Amino acid sequence: MDNDGTGKVTTPLPTGEGQGGGSALAVDAACSGNPGPMEYRGVHLPSGKQIFHFGPVQGTNNIGEFLAIVHALALLKQKNLPNMPIYSDSRTAQIWVQKKKCKTTLQRTPQTEKLFDIIARAERWLQTNTYTNPILKWDTDNWGEIPADFGRK
Repeated sequence: MDNDGTGKVTTPLPTGEGQGGGSALAVDAACSGNPGPMEYRGVHLPSGKQIFHFGPVQGTNNIGEFLAIVHALALLKQKNLPNMPIYSDSRTAQIWVQKKKCKTTLQRTPQTEKLFDIIARAERWLQTNTYTNPILKWDTDNWGEIPADFGRK
């Protein structure tokens, strides 16, 4: 049944109510080419305020999505927000975080060395820290683009 009078069923945007004080973080990455200049960011829901941004550095979109989730986890741990949800539209990145390993096929070159150092740091963080923040899949089909999207498609 529709709930907006248009005949289309709409799903409300998540707010993380009951988890993290009614807020959440949405993360996303953008990459021009594969590989290419990559950047990622985290945006607070529901305010839409950018909380963090990194890049651009030479990389891939999947690496950026992975690093964005780890960045969000580390930040929320530092801020003592253990229940605030993190939304990502990347199943690949979510699996990499769960396995605590960035399974990229990107070649290690002088141009990507800095990024590989950051990946190693993120993997180390996952291996030496615990977290309880739920990492949830953003439902693009029902909610539209994730609010952290860079809008370059």
